[in-house]
Amino acid sequence: MYVSIMCIQLSRHKLALYRNRELSNSYNTLDNPILRYFLQYCKYVALHDYAARVEDDLSMLKGQHFYIMDRSQGYWWYAKCTDTGKMGYVPFNYLAPIASLESNEWHFGDMRRLEAENCLMMPGNDHGSFLVRVSESRSGEYSLSVRDGDVVKHYRIRSRPSRTNPDVRRYFISRQLPFSSIQQLVEHYMKNQSGLCCELIAPCIKHSTFNFDKYFLLMDKWEIPKSSVVLKERIGKGQFGEVYKAVWNGTTLVAVKTLHLCNAEDFLMEAQTMKRLHHPHLIQLYAVCTQSAPFYLITELMSKGSLLVFLQSPEGRALGVAGLALLAVQVASGMAYLESQRYVHRDLAARNCLVGEGNVVKIGDFGLARMIHNQEYVAHAGARFPIKWTAPEAANYSRFTTASDVWSFGILLTEIVTYGRVPYPGMHNAEVLRQVEAGYRMPAPPGCPAELYDLMLECWAADEAARPSFASIHGRLQVFCEDTKFNKVSISSDG
Repeated sequence: MYVSIMCIQLSRHKLALYRNRELSNSYNTLDNPILRYFLQYCKYVALHDYAARVEDDLSMLKGQHFYIMDRSQGYWWYAKCTDTGKMGYVPFNYLAPIASLESNEWHFGDMRRLEAENCLMMPGNDHGSFLVRVSESRSGEYSLSVRDGDVVKHYRIRSRPSRTNPDVRRYFISRQLPFSSIQQLVEHYMKNQSGLCCELIAPCIKHSTFNFDKYFLLMDKWEIPKSSVVLKERIGKGQFGEVYKAVWNGTTLVAVKTLHLCNAEDFLMEAQTMKRLHHPHLIQLYAVCTQSAPFYLITELMSKGSLLVFLQSPEGRALGVAGLALLAVQVASGMAYLESQRYVHRDLAARNCLVGEGNVVKIGDFGLARMIHNQEYVAHAGARFPIKWTAPEAANYSRFTTASDVWSFGILLTEIVTYGRVPYPGMHNAEVLRQVEAGYRMPAPPGCPAELYDLMLECWAADEAARPSFASIHGRLQVFCEDTKFNKVSISSDG
């Protein structure tokens, strides 16, 4: 009884212990025996199915209940299933305390307004699909986002102290309908429209979000046996060899780059680069196989392929200005991280970005990436560059900096707003170099908002020092994405 009461109190007051999903060291080494007891015996519920990947893992089914026996491994918790009594490691963010807000399928946590709209408009979500997210503009408050036909409506969930007990909060969209919890509010609107655009019908489809790069980092799986990887169909060709869809350990879909023998040194340099860089919008390296030829570079698999192919697909061509800008802001986010780490990509283009579920975009192909030591990187003799994406100083003098990546980002923006059209249409490489040196810049694509074209022109400034930083670009694109006037604006996809 004592444990049950305390668990309820912990949930009710939403202690930081449970709210901080990225675990701190102090969280893993608690000295308080009472708190350790509660951590161990308060029940958790599985938010997703999980298939064990190694012997110490524990498979689980969505909805199963667990006790957490140990959390000292950071992103991996040692859990005991209440149904089977089996124990093993499970990814921490596949679990949530029973009866907590996070345990509900409709709870999406921190999510921007435009990201919510993008999720709700994805295939599989119909009229009445909904989600609850943390409010962007008001700390500690939430928003309800609902799909209403071909648009998404947003409702602010406000709260106030109860008139009878100031320590208890009441939650409401309409002041005339207060509820004791957000769960009760959602349950009401699933049965009654009560002023909303429609009744809430089904939670937005949620994809599992465990980052398996952390798995390999923490479980020391940098080098894995090639026998554990089964290649399936070929899905592309990379800087050094072919790219395959594959299955690791019989459970996990991955992408595998194979190595042509003459590029072993460069291949391993690419692997070392990818191993050191970790960001939500960079393709993550899982492991390598380097004990025999051909070498394997094993990364996460992005289900929708390259950004270029996605833009040219019916799904990509259905996106309006706001949806296209959301693709661009994700690339800018990843590049801002590379900028902060003093890395230059050198081959930024739509073909080298990948798209996954929920239209998540990640930057890939680090085959040309190098660390900047003196603000610039001079390529070795004989290096070949994609001229139409390459800044003049890089194409002419093989001098690469973050500023030359910014130039390439401006070209990538044209690819995005033209749904994958080749830059400088009708011009060959030599002509592009000559015209750009003479001051020519591509005109604004049809239907392109002035804000985006102005940004392109800044990226293409002849003076490298005049080009914006990626941190600045990311901030400006975020502001652009939040401007609701673009939500229903479309761009011509002709040509």
